[in-house]
Amino acid sequence: MFQRLRADIDCILERDPAARSRFEVLTCYPGLHALILHRRAHWCWTHGLKWLGRFISLVSRFLTGIEIHPGAVIGKRVFFDHAMGTVVGETAEIGDGCTIYQGVTLGGTSLYKGAKRHPTLGQNVVVSAGAKVLGGFLVGDGAKIGSNAVVIKPVPAGATAVGIPARIIASKEGASADATPEQKFTAYGVTQEDDPVSQALRGLISSASGQEHQIALLWKAIETLSATRPQTDCTPDCVPVDAQRQECFEAERLNQLVGK
Repeated sequence: MFQRLRADIDCILERDPAARSRFEVLTCYPGLHALILHRRAHWCWTHGLKWLGRFISLVSRFLTGIEIHPGAVIGKRVFFDHAMGTVVGETAEIGDGCTIYQGVTLGGTSLYKGAKRHPTLGQNVVVSAGAKVLGGFLVGDGAKIGSNAVVIKPVPAGATAVGIPARIIASKEGASADATPEQKFTAYGVTQEDDPVSQALRGLISSASGQEHQIALLWKAIETLSATRPQTDCTPDCVPVDAQRQECFEAERLNQLVGK
């Protein structure tokens, strides 16, 4: 028991730069308190003491602001960061090393008792603030759920889900979608590169800028050819007055607007 508690405290020290000591984490982190109380409630639930398990869960909700059903299964080194208003349903499963932020709901969409109604999170999943993961499906290892995303379908391992309803961004070379060699853990789960709308807009801006560059080069080439030909072959009106010889597409400014 104490070894598992030490591991839970150490994972908080690793992921939260505001944590200064084990004593501070043990006494001042409601996410850790919620985990400790949930393990007592889960033991009661699995040993036939259903009411006592629910009562401990209610006390935990009152003390920490985190509601975890006693039937939920939670792995090791799970960090509920802030996590006020977080709700974890009865058949939810949270794998080792997961990080869950405030306002998260691991909810169900089915009303059938005994069925798998709530999601299963693999290992090292990050569920960011305000996200809703609804349904009895799997979120793969190392996946990221963006802030306020509403996830209603499975998320592959290493992928990132953002938006309402969530869009799936595939992993990069088998790694987490927002992982870099210098940074293994990203707070709140999603980096700027994980916004598919801004990625699409940047692609369109780049394409439009390239086309304008090519058009300007073509008009310059036509103007050069017209100037070198004999006067009888080409009149001065061969090149239109309004021909675009200079680039004026502000690609850099537009990229800044969409969050480059």
